[in-house]
Amino acid sequence: MSGWHRLAVAVISVAGIAVATTLMAATLEPSTGAGWQAYRRGDYAEAFAAYEAAARKGDRLAQFNLAMMLLRGEGKPTDLAAGVEWLTKSADAGMAQAQYSMGLLSEGGVGMPRSLTGATAWWQKAAEQGHTEAQVELATQYFLGRGAPKDWKLAAKWYEAAAESGDVGAQYIMGSFYEHGDGVAQDLKRALGWYVLAAQQGDVGAAAQAKDVARRLAEAGKAPSR
Repeated sequence: MSGWHRLAVAVISVAGIAVATTLMAATLEPSTGAGWQAYRRGDYAEAFAAYEAAARKGDRLAQFNLAMMLLRGEGKPTDLAAGVEWLTKSADAGMAQAQYSMGLLSEGGVGMPRSLTGATAWWQKAAEQGHTEAQVELATQYFLGRGAPKDWKLAAKWYEAAAESGDVGAQYIMGSFYEHGDGVAQDLKRALGWYVLAAQQGDVGAAAQAKDVARRLAEAGKAPSR
């Protein structure tokens, strides 16, 4: 398989997340407040009331959690419009997880007009705060030229940021980037390093690539100098 095809498969595996599934599987952000304690007990009505009270006072964490409960129909019937409204408030207040979630909604056109450039803008905000999933999504936008100009250097920048945070898919991608010189200067030693890290997390493809790159480095070391 060519370097391009291996990389495309990795990108698809990293970026192919359904918006609804992601948001439904997401957990509320924990806190020490009454809302979180009630939520943990399964008392969604009390949790909703506590989060709503705090959200109306400008608490961005409560705004995010209230949005998640509205989107999932916990404590009150599902209300997409209200959920998006509170999520937007939290994101505008600078909460990275809310910004990442707004990117997903914008990409999927859920509760708002679909906008790939809008998704890129939200992921940029979250990525700059160190949000790993947003860094992957932002990198993929630049890699594919989707909602952003195609720019492999910026793609490499954000994939590497996510890789440094331990994202296994991003680690594989950076191995491929360094192996083939895509968006970065070709560097087989650095490629090997990223492949090894991904392999240590169970990525079988990365393990195979690590062996191949290690073999090539060993052969290069044995070659007579000119």
